[in-house]
Amino acid sequence: MGRIKLTNIDRAYGKTKILHGINLDIQDGELLVLVGPSGCGKSTLLRLIAGLDQPTAGTLEIDGRDVTKTSAADRGLAMVFQSYALYPHMTVRQNLAFGLENIRMDKAEIDSRINEAARMLEIGQYLDRRPGQLSGGQRQRVAIGRAVVRNPTAFLLDEPLSNLDAELRISTRAEIAALHKRLATTMVYVTHDQVEAMTLANRIVVMRAGRIEQVGKPLELYNEPANLFVAGFIGAPRMNLMPAKVKAVKAGSVSIESAGGLKATVKADGHKLKVGDDVTMGVRPHDLSLDGSADGLIEAEVNMTEVLGPETVAHATTSDGQKIVAVLNGQRQNSAGDTIKLGFDASKAHLFDAKGERVRSAA
Repeated sequence: MGRIKLTNIDRAYGKTKILHGINLDIQDGELLVLVGPSGCGKSTLLRLIAGLDQPTAGTLEIDGRDVTKTSAADRGLAMVFQSYALYPHMTVRQNLAFGLENIRMDKAEIDSRINEAARMLEIGQYLDRRPGQLSGGQRQRVAIGRAVVRNPTAFLLDEPLSNLDAELRISTRAEIAALHKRLATTMVYVTHDQVEAMTLANRIVVMRAGRIEQVGKPLELYNEPANLFVAGFIGAPRMNLMPAKVKAVKAGSVSIESAGGLKATVKADGHKLKVGDDVTMGVRPHDLSLDGSADGLIEAEVNMTEVLGPETVAHATTSDGQKIVAVLNGQRQNSAGDTIKLGFDASKAHLFDAKGERVRSAA
């Protein structure tokens, strides 16, 4: 089992409050990713779960047992750190065995666990090397292996890929996903990289300033962000967000316009909106095209283009100064200063009210 429940968790250092009323139910066997900008409180929350820090208020349960004041050693969890935290003077085998030897586990059981972890993580050939003889990716696999041999109730991973180069991040990310599938053990994974979150998570927790903004499956957050912050954070390139005004409200739709040439009728429940209200429309860069006949339209001046082969990323600015990014199919050669008309399917647009909250689609 590996269910972790946090109820009304606060954490303050003196008068500075880091976490505000965190409520979270982490299900047994899921890979939950905590994501958000630097300083949002995600690593602090992970340390509280691990027992490396104590909450100022609230309770924390593991499989129904209150562990709020239980030491880290007695929680049955294993943590993988950003810095690997390997003993440089020990071999890989000795690093893997160290924690098990400290609890006086039988040598045959230790060897069995090490061999199984080495097989899963493909580090068997490195068992007699020291960390200094390994690459960054190999050292990270050893750090994960040290957690695996403990057979923990849950794994806690604190930005484990941040020290790796881009290619290694992709391959090691795939290894972590495969490991989770094989072990079927709860994993709580902290990252500031929303691409990691989207590709790894069963569910994502988006945090900002010590609060949870939204919890959901990756595509739920991508397709139905609860507010402007989540809309701008989830997705790469980030969603285009453009201020506009309501021009008409009908049953199931809202017509909007902006000074920069944006015109669209968005499917939305507009019963809380009225003509003249300020709103923000969001559209994903991949949902824009050079189709002037589409039901949504943005006129903009090209600043630069990045021709990437199968697609072109166009950076442009509307007449009212809004920056727009469009990911267009094929190889486009628009020059700086060209005016382009970007069309989009208005059913894929997102609408947010003056408070930044999502205007839900009509039932």
